[in-house]
Amino acid sequence: MILQALYEYYQRKASDPGSNIAPAGWEKKEIKFIINISATGIFKDLIDMRENKVGHFYLLPKSVGRSGSNSWQVAYFLWDHYGYVLGYPKDDSEKSIIMAKKQNETFVKQIESLSEPVLNDKGIQAILSFYRSGQISKVYQHSLWIDCAAIPGCNLTFRLDSDKGLISERQLVKEYISSSIYEHGNEEKNNITEGCCLITGSRGPIQRKHTATPIPGSQSVAKLVSFQKNSGYDSYRKEQAFNAPISIKAEGAYSTALKVLLDKESNNKLLLRDITTIFWAEKNEKTYNLEENFRWFIDDSPKDDPDKGIRAIKGLYESIKSGKRSFDEQNRFYVLGLSPNAARISVRFWKVGAVTEFGERIKQHFDDFEIIKSKDDPEYLALSRILRSIVLDYKMENVSPNLAGKVIESIIDGTPYPETLLNLCINRIRAERHVTRARAAILKACINRHNRFYNKTEKEVKMSLDRTNVNVGYRLGRLFAVLEKIDEEGGSGTIRERFYSAASSSPGTVFSRLLTLKNHHLAKLENIGRKVNFEKEIGEIFSEITDFPSHLTLKEQSHFAIGYYHQRQEYFKPKNEN
Repeated sequence: MILQALYEYYQRKASDPGSNIAPAGWEKKEIKFIINISATGIFKDLIDMRENKVGHFYLLPKSVGRSGSNSWQVAYFLWDHYGYVLGYPKDDSEKSIIMAKKQNETFVKQIESLSEPVLNDKGIQAILSFYRSGQISKVYQHSLWIDCAAIPGCNLTFRLDSDKGLISERQLVKEYISSSIYEHGNEEKNNITEGCCLITGSRGPIQRKHTATPIPGSQSVAKLVSFQKNSGYDSYRKEQAFNAPISIKAEGAYSTALKVLLDKESNNKLLLRDITTIFWAEKNEKTYNLEENFRWFIDDSPKDDPDKGIRAIKGLYESIKSGKRSFDEQNRFYVLGLSPNAARISVRFWKVGAVTEFGERIKQHFDDFEIIKSKDDPEYLALSRILRSIVLDYKMENVSPNLAGKVIESIIDGTPYPETLLNLCINRIRAERHVTRARAAILKACINRHNRFYNKTEKEVKMSLDRTNVNVGYRLGRLFAVLEKIDEEGGSGTIRERFYSAASSSPGTVFSRLLTLKNHHLAKLENIGRKVNFEKEIGEIFSEITDFPSHLTLKEQSHFAIGYYHQRQEYFKPKNEN
């Protein structure tokens, strides 16, 4: 299902005239240096293509899978790192020197084995003359070679000094790449096996080794699909991809689509901890584009356009709440979560549903996290901001990868948030004695969504102060906020730092003392009306409190924090709203 959806995405993008997706047999690769040669193979120049340390991205012949001790036997066509192109070792060890020599021999032999007419192309002949006339040593003497050699695995390619484009962009070469290499596979050319493709259902040559599609944190050779020889997965003599056949064309399409989605410039990708999440729609939406806006529901908006996330969320609300339903009911949406796993890529989650369903669940997520806020707070809370609020130093690297993945799944599935989210939030509040807007929103969302599924008779927590809420934790939280405000105006203003943790977990041990301190602080207030207001507020809260419990459960502690936050925000409202 995943590969088929990626294959369909490639077909959709390839049919779009405005798309920049690589055609069959090609891929976009970063080239940092170009070897400029004459038509006779004479080395002319080493051209630095870097800008701010980033090379130029060219459309080049598609790379092939290679790994293990025999990886030197597979070279990329007309481009590769300096070991293959120039025989330059990665270090001074004898093993590396021998390996670089073998890599370069493979690279040259691949070009020499080309058939006519591409073998007689002016650019191909120039490359062969470059090697036969020993021009490699002249590259080493160039002033920029030190910079090139200092970049591990630096990719290089060739260009004729009489051409504007690369040699791989010459017409004969392009035709060869798009036909011969792609049609017959760019590896094991003499051992082609045909079979029925699991993606397309058509017969064709089977791809034995799939293309590397690395993600952040994985090895450079990591693949979404990989097979082993002589393993327990072989059956009926069908080894290494023959027991799950995928044609060369289908493999090229799905891997190209995956690389496009994983590209660092892609808007269809977001990274939370070690989870790379990609998403796409089956077809373009005519009005509200969920594919374009999905990442801003999860991640913070870009610094160059801080209102982008707000616009995306507002657009979603308008599309759903208005009488004009703009979503195509038949359009499917895909969300794929990937994590690194050595030389492989693990699928963390795979979600498929109608665009309408995803839109409504995302809207419900923001509804659940809606809570009263100050004028300086952002209008909506992105998931990255939510997760940072419950960890040490507000750093994303301190968030558990499992938690990030589970919360994303809860949003997409519309299911209760993981209990770990609530637990960590309470722990962070007790450690810092500080209830922020994000933390209060987390507790509200976790409680309400849990009750919606498992305890439907319980009243939902509201977004602002609810004087009808009789939950003992909520009332005690409100009471603590009032006592803190009295302390700020007539005392030292330190009771939150000194007593919050104990008051929220074991109220019976501290509230008697706090009420005694309250009387002392009230006596210092000169404004009689202010004193009366405080006493009325305390009386209203006490109307539903019969006793101070010795212990509050985790859920009651959550209500305590929400009640405290609601009551504190009430004091910051403009006077005309109170």
